[in-house]
Amino acid sequence: MSHSLLTNNQMDSSPASLRIFRALGKLAACIAGLSLALPTPAFADLLDQRSELINKFVNEMHADPLAADCAAHGSFIASTSSAFDRVDFAPNTFDSGNATITPWNDSFDQGKQRVKVDNIVTVDGLGIHSDGSDPTPLKFRCGYVGQQMLAFSWNDPVPPLKPRVERSTSSTKKFKGKSHRGKVKAKASSRTGSKKAAATKKSSGQKKVVKKSAKKS
Repeated sequence: MSHSLLTNNQMDSSPASLRIFRALGKLAACIAGLSLALPTPAFADLLDQRSELINKFVNEMHADPLAADCAAHGSFIASTSSAFDRVDFAPNTFDSGNATITPWNDSFDQGKQRVKVDNIVTVDGLGIHSDGSDPTPLKFRCGYVGQQMLAFSWNDPVPPLKPRVERSTSSTKKFKGKSHRGKVKAKASSRTGSKKAAATKKSSGQKKVVKKSAKKS
């Protein structure tokens, strides 16, 4: 009995088990923000699905916990795209030379995700279409500090929507600003013209008075 307990304790404290538990803990921290946007049951289901997927990658496909976390996140993101029904991963996805973990210590990219990360993980997947057409090769790229994912990108075939509303709003503001300035200028010119006309009448009146006084003398 004591030998069985000792064996179980040794298995629970093995490096592989600790790595899995740490990865699961960091996963919960990475997607905790989704709980604000999703109902509680939906968020719980999502967390369970990701945990099961990570366990499958680590235990059955011998994936590194970071690579497993990146693949699970990429699978979730791609499944929300209108282009794909789901994402599949080949049996050799996590073999050496396929999934990579590269020490980085630099910005994740030079765009909006200009956050400094320690490692960049890349994992390949296959986007499966609902219409039965040929799968699309996908590449997921994740940036980590320690075990926490801070950045993510992938070759999404669907281009992002352009902020047309913002541009139209700004152009409307510019148009209103120009029209307002034009009205101000028009008012100023009308006032200037009125002043000139009044000055002209006044000067002409003074001339007439001078002529009349000259005739009387």
